[in-house]
Amino acid sequence: MKVIFTCGGTAGHVNPALALAGYMKKKDPTVEILFVGTPRGMERGLVAKAGYDYRGIEVGGFDRRLSLHSLRHNLKSAADLLILRRRADEILREFPADLVVGTGGYASYPMVKYAALRGIPTAVHEANMIPGLTTQMLEKHASRIMVGFEECRTLYKHPERIVVTGTPVRGDFFEKTHDEAKAALGIEPEEPLVVSFWGSLGASTMNRQMLDFFEKEKEDGYPFRHIHAVGSGSWDWMQQELQARGLTQDPRLDVRQYIYDMAVVMRAADLVICRAGASTISEITALAVPTIIVPSPYVANNHQEKNARILAQHGGACLIREEESSGEKLYRTARDILASPTRRDSMSHGMAELGILDATERIYNTVMELVK
Repeated sequence: MKVIFTCGGTAGHVNPALALAGYMKKKDPTVEILFVGTPRGMERGLVAKAGYDYRGIEVGGFDRRLSLHSLRHNLKSAADLLILRRRADEILREFPADLVVGTGGYASYPMVKYAALRGIPTAVHEANMIPGLTTQMLEKHASRIMVGFEECRTLYKHPERIVVTGTPVRGDFFEKTHDEAKAALGIEPEEPLVVSFWGSLGASTMNRQMLDFFEKEKEDGYPFRHIHAVGSGSWDWMQQELQARGLTQDPRLDVRQYIYDMAVVMRAADLVICRAGASTISEITALAVPTIIVPSPYVANNHQEKNARILAQHGGACLIREEESSGEKLYRTARDILASPTRRDSMSHGMAELGILDATERIYNTVMELVK
């Protein structure tokens, strides 16, 4: 069997494809897999690291802003779509796929659409609550749309094609128990651990709020352990600010540029403070960890807030909009959650209601039914 995975743009699009590809190879080592993405996208490096073949397809994105520059950009992207069929057909002739799976990003559009027009079974995985532009354009072509939550079903014109699968989470997140993960970090089981991060690049506004959060911790004698990832964009000035505020000495506050051992750190967490990207949502629901979410207001269709609202409605997360957030408010909310075992248990239960631990298997079964 030959399978094409097409994705790009963010790790949140690429990782579900890599998870499914690995699962397929485990089930059937003879399966042949090809990844298709943009020629210079970050997905190329992730796929190469995983050891799969890769082909590039040049696809321009669309700008939702209202400006003359955006109009020109979008006209060019629309014109590019007219020549994409030739490249998609070239790839499909070179690699005659039995199945094409798109997991997000503009590169998914031509491969899924033109594979479907050839009669090849196709599927799309949408990790966000709100379908992205690519998913919207592909809904009428794809054989199945796989989504993260039951609440997503009503947002599609063809609900009969929707399958609730969840979003895959890396297996190493579950290699240790909660207490074993804490022990690996040198943290006692009874010590609460807060883990906070705003993405690989960080967010300057939220990192400035975290400085005030750190100072409140210090004033209260560090009532919990705290690991915070700053991100590369804010790391230099954050180090200077920490030094200036005398926040570099206590081992209970661990401020890092990145969290390289994220699986262990997240497994050990008693409370997470983060954005509401699709990959993060799948991880915190699978781990059933109480969370304070500050959605990014700078994303298309405000999809992070819509992701977060599902978690808040189920009682698993406390949602704070960025414009209403402050270091003091975040600290007070975290302190109150950690001080109430009953509230923590309730939030954990709310997260567990949404967590889908067998997402990779569900996706596999869904796409294999199409091939059969």
